[in-house]
Amino acid sequence: MAEPNPHPIAVVGIGADGWNGLSAVARVVVEQADVVFGSARQLVGVVDRCADTRAWPSPLLPSLRPMIDSCDGRTVCVLASGDPMFHGIGVSLAREFGAERLRVYPAPSSVSLACARLGWSLAHTTTVSLVNSPVETVLPELGHGRRLLVLSRGSSTPGDVCALLRDNGFGASTVSVLEQLGGPAERVTRGTATESTFADADPLNVVALECVRDRGATRLTRVPGLPDSQYTGDGQMTKQEVRALTLCALAPGPGEVLWDVGGGSGTIAIEWMRTDPSCRAVTFESSADRRHQITTNAQRLGVPGLAVLGTAPGAFDEVPGSAGVPDAVFVGGGATEPDMIERCWAAVRPGGRLVANSVTAESDSLLLSAAARYGGRLRRFQIYRGEPLGSFTTWRPQLPVTQWCVTKPWGAPDGADADEQ
Repeated sequence: MAEPNPHPIAVVGIGADGWNGLSAVARVVVEQADVVFGSARQLVGVVDRCADTRAWPSPLLPSLRPMIDSCDGRTVCVLASGDPMFHGIGVSLAREFGAERLRVYPAPSSVSLACARLGWSLAHTTTVSLVNSPVETVLPELGHGRRLLVLSRGSSTPGDVCALLRDNGFGASTVSVLEQLGGPAERVTRGTATESTFADADPLNVVALECVRDRGATRLTRVPGLPDSQYTGDGQMTKQEVRALTLCALAPGPGEVLWDVGGGSGTIAIEWMRTDPSCRAVTFESSADRRHQITTNAQRLGVPGLAVLGTAPGAFDEVPGSAGVPDAVFVGGGATEPDMIERCWAAVRPGGRLVANSVTAESDSLLLSAAARYGGRLRRFQIYRGEPLGSFTTWRPQLPVTQWCVTKPWGAPDGADADEQ
């Protein structure tokens, strides 16, 4: 078997202006390469200047390493759209071959060009990529007065974004579609989400949003404690006030992973993921109907990447490797199942958090025992909500909630005392 090509891989950013937009250095790199890889559109402008051009197949990632390894000692150049390291193929190449193997020659990204055309501050403009994500991924970023740039999957993305805005209380937002940025066919089209479909948009486009919340629309933020009414299902959920206290105890951080045991309506996992785009979560739920409602709620609230699995702790073995060691575990149901607390304690990484809520005497007893064994802190919440009583207002108590919070020590074996949280 031939060894992988040891030569550096040149990664050249190319814009909609093609060959004419390349720097003198980038042109030399492309012309001197033995093999040039790129999309069919990118290769059109360089095919007459290269000895061997090869278009990527679809899907690309499974073929990435085999195609480059097949060059066997020849110099390789990969064409990338704009800045290769900004949602581009350069990231995949670095992950597959190592950063030290790459020689990257970036061009202006589509986001840089869009901000230049719009007069927006690049440093203060949020970008959402829909290239490989559902349109609902935009939802957590929406806020009155915010400016967003959306990287499109193709010509249908502008219309899909407008429909999303209309359906979620942002129909008055201004939408700008910037097509073929930097090329001779560059065009900018504007309209409101309510009135526009952008049906004739070029496949190479970026969508710019100036968000305006419709009058009377519900205000949703990334801060935990969304209204209970935002969730569909049978009402099995951690209620708003306790949910906010629970997420505070779980303390999500960027890039961290949560395991949510006893998902119900998915409220804890969903709001964990909404705190930051890089947060991930896996929720475990024994009921098939509730698994379906969790998926529905996750889609509606902008975190379609939430993984929904079956009954814990048996389904722990089904968790994908990238989420296999949680930074935090929440037990909102199923605490009385045999060995549930022990399995959750064993799963969470050292330095991670374990939080469990209880509303029954039997579960309370288990949390008391767990606190005696592992340490941590016990708390009890009683929430009252004001409700009408005739022409007056009275306080209706919700079920009291016992909460156990514990941080797993570094290097401690299972069963060792934990740090208080």
